[in-house]
Amino acid sequence: MPTPTFDVTCLKNKKITHDVYEIHFTKPADFSYEAGQFVLFEVALLEDPKDVQPRAYSIASAPHEENLIFVIKLVEGGRTSKWISESLKEGDTVRMQGPFGRFLLNDSDDDLLMVCTGTGIAPFRSQLLTLLKNGSERKVSLFFGNYTEEDIFWKEELEALDAKYDWFSFQPVLSDAEGKWEGHCGFVQDSISATVEDIPHHHLYICGNPAMADAVKKMALEEWHVPKEGLHVEGFI
Repeated sequence: MPTPTFDVTCLKNKKITHDVYEIHFTKPADFSYEAGQFVLFEVALLEDPKDVQPRAYSIASAPHEENLIFVIKLVEGGRTSKWISESLKEGDTVRMQGPFGRFLLNDSDDDLLMVCTGTGIAPFRSQLLTLLKNGSERKVSLFFGNYTEEDIFWKEELEALDAKYDWFSFQPVLSDAEGKWEGHCGFVQDSISATVEDIPHHHLYICGNPAMADAVKKMALEEWHVPKEGLHVEGFI
């Protein structure tokens, strides 16, 4: 049976950093998904509306939330980048297919390490809010890599969760830190090594740019000795 398609309406299209947009769509009544899954949007080329291609994006909203939320990073000359920055507006109808993907939370009681860069945080927002709704007590450490402090989005929301719940730890990491930054600097994998104990007893989830994902995966297997069944990587370009 083919994966169903849906028409969704844009409710919000807002630039939240210099190169990231947060977009909200209506959620069809008959659309259901699990935290960590993604959809395909049909994106027309602005110069030729008949030229339509699918583009994949992880769902950042939790299944229990009212609307669908996505974060999209601008890529110079990119089809979707031009669409969201020059064309997409509130009230527009968009064709969507899904859900797809198996980047899902496992059902063990092991603690979780979530590692991401940039918009790779999208599925983790969905998963965190799902864990919270379900009353989970699994410990979660979220390492969020960015270039500078200005690149960190959802910072207040994540810091508020960290302050409120003992089981959650928000760990932003900057590769090009400037000024008075007192948090982690450098590569996310180095920050994990320096702060997390008993890494092999965690389930490790990775989503972000390919170089980071490959580096963390390599360290997880060769140095941290995370078992293969405890390693979960979402392809991301």
